[in-house]
Amino acid sequence: MANFTTHIGVAASVGTAFAASGLSAGVWSLSQTPALVVLVALGGIMPDIDADKSHSTRLIFTVLAVTAALAALALARPILSALGATCLALALYVGIRDVVAVVFRALTRHRASWHSLLAVAAVTFSTVAISFRCFAQPARLAWSDGLAVALGMLIHLLLDECFSIDLEGARLKRSFGTALKLFDYRRPVATALMAGATLLVMPWMPRWPF
Repeated sequence: MANFTTHIGVAASVGTAFAASGLSAGVWSLSQTPALVVLVALGGIMPDIDADKSHSTRLIFTVLAVTAALAALALARPILSALGATCLALALYVGIRDVVAVVFRALTRHRASWHSLLAVAAVTFSTVAISFRCFAQPARLAWSDGLAVALGMLIHLLLDECFSIDLEGARLKRSFGTALKLFDYRRPVATALMAGATLLVMPWMPRWPF
């Protein structure tokens, strides 16, 4: 399979082209393009979130912790005091980075549910909902954020499949077909949970704006 550097490097390169094309078409402004490049790059390592002790896992959970903390600050300010909102944000940051990450690694297996098109849909829809509901982004930009993450994840899955082909030996490695699949049919419980989460987040998404 492709390594961390390959995944994030290729995704960032494609993300730059993606952001530039949307900018030239007037879909988003210049100030919004860096975030889209980052989202494609983040999507490029997202399927490896279940890889134990990997660079991808540490980076992803750090980004998720920061995102949750910022969302908590934005949503809690009208309700709590400044000190209360700050404490909530810090608790979420530490909890996600140091507690949720450990539990998640213990419950998941690499190249299982997170290497699938179902996972792409789940993360895409969640990104759209969070961008729209928590960060008050317009529907067009919220969907652009989701599509950026989806693009990065698809790049990751395609790279893994390409690295599963031994060109010199003209054969397919045992890992071929374990990345770009519809869902993890070997673990029906995990697949059902991911499908259920995807359905639950859909009402929180804005309408397709394009």
